[in-house]
Amino acid sequence: MHLPPADRSRRTSVVLAAILVPLAVATVVGLGLLWPSGSAPQTGVVAVDTEYPTARVQQAEDTACAGENEDRLPDGSIPREVTCTLVTAVVTSSEAEGEVVEVWSPATVRADEVPAGTTVVLARYLETATEPEVWAWHDYARTLPLTTLAGAFAIVVVLVAGMRGFRALVGLAIAFGLIATFMLPALLEGGDPLVVGLVGSSAIMFVVLYLAHGFSRRTTTALLGTMAGLAVTALLGAVAARAAHLTGISTEESYRLAMLTGQLDGTALRGLFLCGVVLAGLGVLNDVTITQASAVWELRAADPTSSRRELFAGGMRIGRDHIASTVYTIAFAYAGAALPILLLLQVYQMPLAQTLGSGEFAEEIARTLVGSIGLVLAIPLTTAIAALVVTTQAALAPGEQGGHRHVAPAPQ
Repeated sequence: MHLPPADRSRRTSVVLAAILVPLAVATVVGLGLLWPSGSAPQTGVVAVDTEYPTARVQQAEDTACAGENEDRLPDGSIPREVTCTLVTAVVTSSEAEGEVVEVWSPATVRADEVPAGTTVVLARYLETATEPEVWAWHDYARTLPLTTLAGAFAIVVVLVAGMRGFRALVGLAIAFGLIATFMLPALLEGGDPLVVGLVGSSAIMFVVLYLAHGFSRRTTTALLGTMAGLAVTALLGAVAARAAHLTGISTEESYRLAMLTGQLDGTALRGLFLCGVVLAGLGVLNDVTITQASAVWELRAADPTSSRRELFAGGMRIGRDHIASTVYTIAFAYAGAALPILLLLQVYQMPLAQTLGSGEFAEEIARTLVGSIGLVLAIPLTTAIAALVVTTQAALAPGEQGGHRHVAPAPQ
């Protein structure tokens, strides 16, 4: 029996709500159960009274000093004499403002790279009962250039995308706020990493998608496709981590984290790897699902008489192009980020099979492939859901299908 368009539209809304409301409730409950208590986690980090004030360089001078182990040459020898840079700077923040201090810069920084007027960050180790106050170089002060770059990014997004771009930026800020206030503290307090990742990612997607794209069936379709992709990614990640014996301890940073948190058995860090897989898939999944949903809606707007099969076929033609380009994007993004490691392995001349099977590369390969599989499967899922939903939608006024007004051609 064929239902009237209005009844089909209402039934579709009920079905979408029946799927989405439990997901939203589960996300809220998960946030409540896993929300960190705020107590400082027990780690092996020894608290030291340290400040990081900014300072303005007055002068920098290259001088000769004895070579040390970090100055070792490619042939293994340590030079007797190397060039060191002594930086004189005036402190511009903290209670030590106005004080002039001298610090040694790192071996990679020479006098011509810190001219007078350069703003740097120093480490000030406060005086204790047994140790005097010590000043040391910490880093360049990059707040101004990074803030300027972020401001330029925000301006470009708003100018091109208008209010939707502005809402997307607000959603991005909320997402990073949720990562900082919920996900990271919950992980440090011992919350199950995979559950924390799924709950946090779900909350981020609810906020980001609806805030940026508004409450509509199109957005809901993209959200369902994203959730399905995340579920597939999490499941495949768990299988891959166990099958490939990925412990999560493959780099100096992960080993240090395991040591400081007492998780050298690798169980927690394997979960952290899975959490990273889920979180890393958010951005690309969001991109492809909203694109696929929009493509199906626009195809329906162009031809209101098209069937679900035709809409799915047309959407998948677009999706296949998206899949091809996204696969390249993921692969090249990783290659760019891992370029120093790739060069180091080239220097070591390790066999390719052994290189790819090493812990660090195996983790990244598994993360990339698992995320890519979830991404690829999310495209037909989202396209099928969109074709089903858009064809049950109540008819709109002529020229307003898909949310955009189309001007009919003038009669000849």
